[in-house]
Amino acid sequence: MRRVVVIGGGPAGMMAAGTAAENGADVILFEKNEKLGKKLHITGKGRCNLTNNTDVAGLLEHTLTNPRFLNSSFYNMDSQALMQFFESRNTPLKTERGGRVFPVSDKADDINKALAGYMREFNVKVRLKTAVQKIDVEGNLFKIYADNRDVFEADAVIIATGGLSYPATGSTGSGYIFAKSLGHDITPTFPALVPIITAETWVSALEGLSLKNVRCTAKAASGKVIYEETGEMLFTRNGVTGPIILRASAFLVGHLECANAQNNPTISIDLKPALSPEQLDNRILRDFAESQNKNFANALDDLLPKRLIETIITLSKISPETKVNNITRHQRQTLVTLLKNLPLTPTATTGYKEAVITKGGVNVKEINPSTLMSKKQKSLFFAGEVLDVDAMTGGYNLQIAFSTGRLAGQNAAK
Repeated sequence: MRRVVVIGGGPAGMMAAGTAAENGADVILFEKNEKLGKKLHITGKGRCNLTNNTDVAGLLEHTLTNPRFLNSSFYNMDSQALMQFFESRNTPLKTERGGRVFPVSDKADDINKALAGYMREFNVKVRLKTAVQKIDVEGNLFKIYADNRDVFEADAVIIATGGLSYPATGSTGSGYIFAKSLGHDITPTFPALVPIITAETWVSALEGLSLKNVRCTAKAASGKVIYEETGEMLFTRNGVTGPIILRASAFLVGHLECANAQNNPTISIDLKPALSPEQLDNRILRDFAESQNKNFANALDDLLPKRLIETIITLSKISPETKVNNITRHQRQTLVTLLKNLPLTPTATTGYKEAVITKGGVNVKEINPSTLMSKKQKSLFFAGEVLDVDAMTGGYNLQIAFSTGRLAGQNAAK
Protein backbone atom coordinates (compact mmCIF):
# COMPACT_ATOMS: atom_id res chain seq x y z
CA MET A 1 0.00 0.00 0.00
CA ARG A 2 1.32 3.43 -0.95
CA ARG A 3 2.19 5.60 2.08
CA VAL A 4 1.25 9.28 1.80
CA VAL A 5 2.08 12.03 4.28
CA VAL A 6 0.02 15.23 4.23
CA ILE A 7 1.47 18.27 5.98
CA GLY A 8 -1.22 20.72 7.09
CA GLY A 9 -4.71 20.13 8.49
CA GLY A 10 -6.55 22.97 6.79
CA PRO A 11 -9.18 22.60 4.04
CA ALA A 12 -6.68 21.62 1.33
CA GLY A 13 -4.84 19.19 3.60
CA MET A 14 -7.97 17.49 4.92
CA MET A 15 -9.43 17.11 1.44
CA ALA A 16 -6.11 15.78 0.13
CA ALA A 17 -5.73 13.29 3.00
CA GLY A 18 -9.28 11.95 2.72
CA THR A 19 -9.03 11.68 -1.07
CA ALA A 20 -5.68 9.87 -1.01
CA ALA A 21 -7.03 7.40 1.57
CA GLU A 22 -10.25 6.90 -0.43
CA ASN A 23 -8.03 6.03 -3.40
CA GLY A 24 -6.28 3.28 -1.48
CA ALA A 25 -3.29 4.99 0.18
CA ASP A 26 -2.17 4.63 3.78
CA VAL A 27 -2.33 8.28 4.88
CA ILE A 28 -1.01 10.20 7.84
CA LEU A 29 -1.72 13.91 8.31
CA PHE A 30 0.39 16.23 10.46
CA GLU A 31 -1.13 19.37 11.99
CA LYS A 32 0.86 21.64 14.31
CA ASN A 33 -2.25 23.04 16.02
CA GLU A 34 -4.30 21.35 18.72
CA LYS A 35 -7.24 20.96 16.29
CA LEU A 36 -7.91 20.66 12.58
CA GLY A 37 -9.12 23.53 10.42
CA LYS A 38 -8.24 26.34 12.82
CA LYS A 39 -8.30 28.96 10.05
CA LEU A 40 -11.41 27.40 8.53
CA HIS A 41 -13.26 28.13 11.77
CA ILE A 42 -12.92 31.89 11.27
CA THR A 43 -13.59 32.15 7.53
CA GLY A 44 -16.67 34.12 6.53
CA LYS A 45 -16.84 35.51 10.09
CA GLY A 46 -17.30 31.98 11.36
CA ARG A 47 -19.95 31.09 8.76
CA CYS A 48 -17.54 29.62 6.18
CA ASN A 49 -18.13 30.82 2.63
CA LEU A 50 -16.87 27.54 1.20
CA THR A 51 -17.39 28.13 -2.52
CA ASN A 52 -19.31 30.14 -5.10
CA ASN A 53 -22.28 28.66 -6.95
CA THR A 54 -20.90 29.19 -10.45
CA ASP A 55 -19.37 27.16 -13.27
CA VAL A 56 -15.69 26.57 -14.02
CA ALA A 57 -15.57 29.66 -16.24
CA GLY A 58 -16.82 31.71 -13.29
CA LEU A 59 -14.21 30.20 -10.98
CA LEU A 60 -11.44 30.98 -13.45
CA GLU A 61 -12.75 34.51 -14.07
CA HIS A 62 -12.49 35.32 -10.36
CA THR A 63 -9.02 33.82 -9.96
CA LEU A 64 -6.48 36.63 -9.96
CA THR A 65 -3.15 34.82 -10.11
CA ASN A 66 -2.35 31.95 -12.52
CA PRO A 67 -5.96 30.96 -13.34
CA ARG A 68 -4.95 28.69 -16.24
CA PHE A 69 -2.89 26.59 -13.83
CA LEU A 70 -6.14 25.67 -12.03
CA ASN A 71 -8.00 24.35 -15.09
CA SER A 72 -7.47 20.68 -14.22
CA SER A 73 -8.16 21.21 -10.52
CA PHE A 74 -11.45 23.01 -11.17
CA TYR A 75 -12.66 20.58 -13.83
CA ASN A 76 -11.77 17.68 -11.54
CA MET A 77 -13.80 19.20 -8.66
CA ASP A 78 -15.91 22.22 -9.55
CA SER A 79 -18.22 24.05 -7.17
CA GLN A 80 -21.18 21.75 -7.95
CA ALA A 81 -19.11 18.67 -7.15
CA LEU A 82 -17.85 20.29 -3.95
CA MET A 83 -21.38 21.19 -2.85
CA GLN A 84 -22.50 17.63 -3.55
CA PHE A 85 -19.52 16.35 -1.53
CA PHE A 86 -20.65 18.21 1.60
CA GLU A 87 -24.38 17.69 1.19
CA SER A 88 -23.80 13.93 0.82
CA ARG A 89 -22.10 14.13 4.23
CA ASN A 90 -25.12 15.58 6.03
CA THR A 91 -24.00 19.21 5.64
CA PRO A 92 -26.83 21.06 3.87
CA LEU A 93 -25.78 24.24 2.07
CA LYS A 94 -27.42 27.48 0.94
CA THR A 95 -26.57 30.05 -1.71
CA GLU A 96 -26.68 33.74 -0.84
CA ARG A 97 -26.15 37.03 -2.67
CA GLY A 98 -23.38 36.95 -5.25
CA GLY A 99 -23.46 33.15 -5.44
CA ARG A 100 -21.73 32.74 -2.08
CA VAL A 101 -22.31 29.31 -0.56
CA PHE A 102 -22.56 28.69 3.21
CA PRO A 103 -23.67 25.80 5.42
CA VAL A 104 -27.37 26.19 6.30
CA SER A 105 -26.34 26.21 9.95
CA ASP A 106 -24.05 29.23 9.39
CA LYS A 107 -21.40 27.28 11.33
CA ALA A 108 -17.92 26.78 9.87
CA ASP A 109 -17.51 23.92 12.34
CA ASP A 110 -19.99 21.84 10.32
CA ILE A 111 -17.67 22.01 7.30
CA ASN A 112 -14.76 21.06 9.53
CA LYS A 113 -16.68 18.11 11.00
CA ALA A 114 -17.63 16.85 7.53
CA LEU A 115 -13.96 16.85 6.46
CA ALA A 116 -12.84 15.20 9.70
CA GLY A 117 -15.56 12.57 9.22
CA TYR A 118 -14.38 12.00 5.65
CA MET A 119 -10.86 11.30 6.89
CA ARG A 120 -12.11 8.97 9.64
CA GLU A 121 -14.22 7.05 7.11
CA PHE A 122 -11.07 6.13 5.18
CA ASN A 123 -8.80 5.65 8.21
CA VAL A 124 -6.53 8.67 7.86
CA LYS A 125 -4.19 8.85 10.83
CA VAL A 126 -4.10 12.37 12.26
CA ARG A 127 -1.23 13.67 14.39
CA LEU A 128 -2.27 16.91 16.11
CA LYS A 129 0.18 19.20 17.90
CA THR A 130 2.91 17.72 15.69
CA ALA A 131 4.97 20.07 13.54
CA VAL A 132 7.13 18.79 10.70
CA GLN A 133 10.68 20.12 11.00
CA LYS A 134 12.34 18.75 7.87
CA ILE A 135 11.74 16.64 4.76
CA ASP A 136 14.56 14.60 3.26
CA VAL A 137 14.63 12.40 0.18
CA GLU A 138 16.46 9.07 0.19
CA GLY A 139 16.11 7.16 -3.05
CA ASN A 140 12.38 6.79 -3.76
CA LEU A 141 11.39 7.51 -0.16
CA PHE A 142 10.71 10.68 1.77
CA LYS A 143 11.82 10.97 5.37
CA ILE A 144 9.69 13.32 7.44
CA TYR A 145 11.15 14.57 10.72
CA ALA A 146 8.63 15.67 13.35
CA ASP A 147 9.31 18.01 16.27
CA ASN A 148 8.89 15.12 18.73
CA ARG A 149 11.94 13.47 17.09
CA ASP A 150 9.85 10.80 15.36
CA VAL A 151 10.85 10.02 11.76
CA PHE A 152 8.27 8.84 9.23
CA GLU A 153 8.81 7.33 5.79
CA ALA A 154 6.49 7.96 2.87
CA ASP A 155 6.19 7.22 -0.85
CA ALA A 156 4.56 10.60 -1.46
CA VAL A 157 4.23 13.92 0.36
CA ILE A 158 1.53 16.57 -0.04
CA ILE A 159 2.45 20.03 1.27
CA ALA A 160 -0.74 21.87 2.23
CA THR A 161 0.55 24.21 4.91
CA GLY A 162 -1.21 27.40 3.79
CA GLY A 163 0.53 30.76 3.49
CA LEU A 164 1.31 33.54 5.96
CA SER A 165 -2.11 35.08 6.56
CA TYR A 166 -3.65 34.95 10.04
CA PRO A 167 -0.43 33.79 11.77
CA ALA A 168 -2.42 33.28 15.00
CA THR A 169 -3.90 30.18 13.33
CA GLY A 170 -0.45 28.69 12.78
CA SER A 171 0.32 30.03 9.30
CA THR A 172 4.07 30.55 9.50
CA GLY A 173 5.15 29.96 5.91
CA SER A 174 6.77 26.60 6.77
CA GLY A 175 5.60 25.18 3.44
CA TYR A 176 7.77 27.68 1.60
CA ILE A 177 10.78 26.48 3.61
CA PHE A 178 10.04 22.83 2.76
CA ALA A 179 9.53 23.71 -0.91
CA LYS A 180 12.81 25.63 -1.07
CA SER A 181 14.69 22.78 0.59
CA LEU A 182 13.38 20.47 -2.14
CA GLY A 183 14.49 22.76 -4.98
CA HIS A 184 11.49 25.02 -5.56
CA ASP A 185 11.35 28.78 -6.14
CA ILE A 186 8.98 30.95 -4.13
CA THR A 187 7.45 33.99 -5.82
CA PRO A 188 7.34 37.13 -3.63
CA THR A 189 4.58 36.97 -1.03
CA PHE A 190 2.23 39.75 0.10
CA PRO A 191 -0.79 39.98 2.40
CA ALA A 192 -3.92 40.26 0.23
CA LEU A 193 -7.66 40.71 0.70
CA VAL A 194 -6.58 42.92 3.57
CA PRO A 195 -7.61 46.31 5.07
CA ILE A 196 -5.71 49.32 3.72
CA ILE A 197 -3.98 52.06 5.73
CA THR A 198 -4.26 55.54 4.21
CA ALA A 199 -2.26 58.76 4.53
CA GLU A 200 -5.42 60.76 5.24
CA THR A 201 -5.91 61.29 8.97
CA TRP A 202 -9.55 62.38 8.62
CA VAL A 203 -10.60 58.73 8.23
CA SER A 204 -10.27 58.20 12.00
CA ALA A 205 -13.27 60.49 12.63
CA LEU A 206 -15.34 58.14 10.45
CA GLU A 207 -14.24 54.88 12.12
CA GLY A 208 -17.06 52.34 11.94
CA LEU A 209 -19.02 54.17 9.23
CA SER A 210 -20.21 51.78 6.54
CA LEU A 211 -21.04 53.03 3.04
CA LYS A 212 -23.14 50.96 0.63
CA ASN A 213 -23.41 51.24 -3.14
CA VAL A 214 -20.26 53.32 -3.57
CA ARG A 215 -17.69 52.81 -6.32
CA CYS A 216 -14.03 52.24 -5.54
CA THR A 217 -11.47 52.96 -8.25
CA ALA A 218 -7.83 52.06 -7.64
CA LYS A 219 -5.10 53.42 -9.87
CA ALA A 220 -1.39 52.66 -10.17
CA ALA A 221 1.05 55.54 -9.75
CA SER A 222 1.05 55.82 -13.56
CA GLY A 223 -2.67 56.65 -13.46
CA LYS A 224 -3.73 53.32 -14.96
CA VAL A 225 -6.96 51.93 -13.49
CA ILE A 226 -6.15 48.55 -11.89
CA TYR A 227 -9.45 47.89 -10.13
CA GLU A 228 -12.98 49.28 -10.14
CA GLU A 229 -16.10 47.95 -8.45
CA THR A 230 -19.30 49.13 -6.77
CA GLY A 231 -20.25 47.76 -3.37
CA GLU A 232 -19.77 48.24 0.35
CA MET A 233 -16.86 49.68 2.33
CA LEU A 234 -16.07 50.62 5.92
CA PHE A 235 -13.86 53.28 7.50
CA THR A 236 -11.36 52.15 10.17
CA ARG A 237 -9.19 53.96 12.69
CA ASN A 238 -6.40 54.42 10.16
CA GLY A 239 -7.83 53.53 6.78
CA VAL A 240 -10.55 51.57 4.99
CA THR A 241 -11.85 48.02 4.71
CA GLY A 242 -15.00 46.20 3.57
CA PRO A 243 -15.67 43.98 0.54
CA ILE A 244 -14.66 46.37 -2.27
CA ILE A 245 -11.55 47.53 -0.38
CA LEU A 246 -10.41 43.99 0.40
CA ARG A 247 -10.75 43.10 -3.27
CA ALA A 248 -8.92 46.29 -4.29
CA SER A 249 -6.05 45.32 -1.98
CA ALA A 250 -5.34 42.23 -4.07
CA PHE A 251 -4.53 44.55 -6.99
CA LEU A 252 -2.74 47.18 -4.90
CA VAL A 253 -0.32 45.15 -2.75
CA GLY A 254 2.39 44.87 -5.39
CA HIS A 255 2.14 48.60 -6.13
CA LEU A 256 2.35 49.48 -2.43
CA GLU A 257 5.66 47.63 -2.15
CA CYS A 258 7.12 50.03 -4.73
CA ALA A 259 5.38 53.15 -3.43
CA ASN A 260 7.05 56.28 -2.13
CA ALA A 261 6.00 59.88 -1.47
CA GLN A 262 6.17 60.75 -5.17
CA ASN A 263 4.98 57.44 -6.54
CA ASN A 264 1.85 56.29 -4.72
CA PRO A 265 -1.10 54.34 -6.06
CA THR A 266 -4.42 56.03 -5.37
CA ILE A 267 -7.97 55.14 -4.43
CA SER A 268 -11.00 57.27 -5.19
CA ILE A 269 -14.49 56.70 -3.84
CA ASP A 270 -17.53 57.73 -5.88
CA LEU A 271 -20.18 58.33 -3.22
CA LYS A 272 -22.93 58.70 -5.85
CA PRO A 273 -22.08 56.28 -8.68
CA ALA A 274 -25.67 56.18 -9.97
CA LEU A 275 -25.53 59.90 -10.83
CA SER A 276 -23.44 61.62 -13.50
CA PRO A 277 -21.68 64.84 -12.41
CA GLU A 278 -24.41 66.85 -14.14
CA GLN A 279 -27.20 64.85 -12.48
CA LEU A 280 -25.51 65.22 -9.10
CA ASP A 281 -25.15 68.97 -9.60
CA ASN A 282 -28.86 69.21 -10.41
CA ARG A 283 -29.68 67.16 -7.31
CA ILE A 284 -27.58 69.51 -5.15
CA LEU A 285 -29.29 72.54 -6.74
CA ARG A 286 -32.71 71.10 -5.85
CA ASP A 287 -31.62 70.41 -2.28
CA PHE A 288 -30.22 73.93 -1.97
CA ALA A 289 -33.42 75.43 -3.37
CA GLU A 290 -35.38 73.72 -0.61
CA SER A 291 -32.87 74.91 2.02
CA GLN A 292 -31.95 78.37 0.73
CA ASN A 293 -32.09 80.01 4.16
CA LYS A 294 -30.02 77.27 5.76
CA ASN A 295 -26.30 77.17 6.37
CA PHE A 296 -24.26 74.83 4.17
CA ALA A 297 -23.65 72.60 7.23
CA ASN A 298 -27.39 71.91 7.49
CA ALA A 299 -28.17 71.44 3.80
CA LEU A 300 -26.61 68.00 3.11
CA ASP A 301 -28.79 65.79 5.34
CA ASP A 302 -30.69 64.25 2.41
CA LEU A 303 -27.53 63.70 0.37
CA LEU A 304 -25.06 62.07 2.77
CA PRO A 305 -24.92 59.97 5.94
CA LYS A 306 -24.90 62.29 8.95
CA ARG A 307 -21.44 61.18 10.12
CA LEU A 308 -19.91 61.94 6.73
CA ILE A 309 -21.23 65.50 6.40
CA GLU A 310 -18.68 67.27 8.61
CA THR A 311 -15.76 65.58 6.83
CA ILE A 312 -17.10 66.47 3.37
CA ILE A 313 -17.64 70.09 4.43
CA THR A 314 -14.07 70.29 5.74
CA LEU A 315 -12.63 68.76 2.57
CA SER A 316 -14.72 71.03 0.33
CA LYS A 317 -13.19 74.10 2.03
CA ILE A 318 -16.62 75.78 1.94
CA SER A 319 -17.40 77.51 5.24
CA PRO A 320 -20.13 75.58 7.08
CA GLU A 321 -21.81 78.91 7.96
CA THR A 322 -22.19 79.92 4.30
CA LYS A 323 -25.85 80.30 3.32
CA VAL A 324 -26.60 77.89 0.51
CA ASN A 325 -27.94 80.66 -1.73
CA ASN A 326 -24.49 82.29 -1.48
CA ILE A 327 -22.56 79.22 -2.60
CA THR A 328 -20.95 79.94 -5.96
CA ARG A 329 -21.09 77.70 -9.01
CA HIS A 330 -17.36 77.05 -8.61
CA GLN A 331 -17.85 75.95 -5.00
CA ARG A 332 -20.71 73.69 -6.07
CA GLN A 333 -18.54 72.10 -8.75
CA THR A 334 -15.85 71.51 -6.12
CA LEU A 335 -18.44 69.69 -4.00
CA VAL A 336 -19.59 67.58 -6.95
CA THR A 337 -15.99 66.61 -7.77
CA LEU A 338 -15.39 65.65 -4.14
CA LEU A 339 -18.52 63.49 -3.94
CA LYS A 340 -17.67 61.76 -7.21
CA ASN A 341 -13.99 61.40 -6.40
CA LEU A 342 -13.27 61.25 -2.67
CA PRO A 343 -9.48 60.78 -2.70
CA LEU A 344 -7.58 58.31 -0.52
CA THR A 345 -3.85 57.60 -0.54
CA PRO A 346 -3.04 53.99 0.37
CA THR A 347 0.33 53.74 2.12
CA ALA A 348 0.32 50.16 3.43
CA THR A 349 -1.89 47.25 4.42
CA THR A 350 -2.60 46.05 7.94
CA GLY A 351 -0.41 43.02 7.19
CA TYR A 352 -0.73 39.27 7.43
CA LYS A 353 -2.50 39.39 10.81
CA GLU A 354 -5.66 40.65 9.07
CA ALA A 355 -5.12 39.31 5.54
CA VAL A 356 -7.61 36.73 4.28
CA ILE A 357 -5.01 35.20 1.95
CA THR A 358 -1.36 35.29 0.95
CA LYS A 359 -0.51 36.44 -2.57
CA GLY A 360 2.52 34.62 -4.01
CA GLY A 361 3.98 31.25 -3.05
CA VAL A 362 5.40 28.14 -4.67
CA ASN A 363 6.10 28.93 -8.33
CA VAL A 364 3.44 27.08 -10.35
CA LYS A 365 5.74 26.83 -13.38
CA GLU A 366 7.52 24.12 -11.38
CA ILE A 367 4.30 22.15 -10.75
CA ASN A 368 2.43 19.90 -13.18
CA PRO A 369 -1.08 21.42 -13.31
CA SER A 370 -2.66 18.10 -14.32
CA THR A 371 -1.44 16.25 -11.21
CA LEU A 372 -0.08 18.99 -8.86
CA MET A 373 3.15 16.99 -8.64
CA SER A 374 6.45 18.80 -8.56
CA LYS A 375 8.45 18.85 -11.76
CA LYS A 376 11.59 18.89 -9.62
CA GLN A 377 10.88 16.09 -7.16
CA LYS A 378 8.90 12.98 -8.01
CA SER A 379 5.95 12.20 -5.71
CA LEU A 380 6.01 15.64 -4.07
CA PHE A 381 2.65 17.43 -4.35
CA PHE A 382 1.30 20.84 -3.37
CA ALA A 383 -2.24 22.01 -2.58
CA GLY A 384 -3.96 25.16 -1.39
CA GLU A 385 -2.65 28.56 -0.39
CA VAL A 386 1.01 27.49 -0.37
CA LEU A 387 0.82 27.71 -4.19
CA ASP A 388 1.10 30.99 -6.10
CA VAL A 389 -2.63 31.13 -6.84
CA ASP A 390 -5.25 33.42 -5.33
CA ALA A 391 -8.72 34.71 -6.07
CA MET A 392 -11.33 37.30 -5.15
CA THR A 393 -13.54 37.10 -2.07
CA GLY A 394 -16.79 35.17 -2.43
CA GLY A 395 -15.75 31.57 -1.74
CA TYR A 396 -13.24 31.28 -4.57
CA ASN A 397 -10.13 30.82 -2.43
CA LEU A 398 -11.64 27.95 -0.44
CA GLN A 399 -12.75 26.37 -3.71
CA ILE A 400 -9.10 26.53 -4.82
CA ALA A 401 -8.07 24.82 -1.59
CA PHE A 402 -10.61 22.01 -1.96
CA SER A 403 -10.06 21.51 -5.71
CA THR A 404 -6.25 21.39 -5.45
CA GLY A 405 -6.48 19.16 -2.36
CA ARG A 406 -8.71 16.75 -4.27
CA LEU A 407 -6.43 16.55 -7.31
CA ALA A 408 -3.23 16.24 -5.25
CA GLY A 409 -4.77 13.50 -3.11
CA GLN A 410 -5.90 11.47 -6.12
CA ASN A 411 -2.49 11.60 -7.77
CA ALA A 412 -0.43 11.07 -4.62
CA ALA A 413 -2.28 7.80 -4.07
CA LYS A 414 -1.37 6.46 -7.52
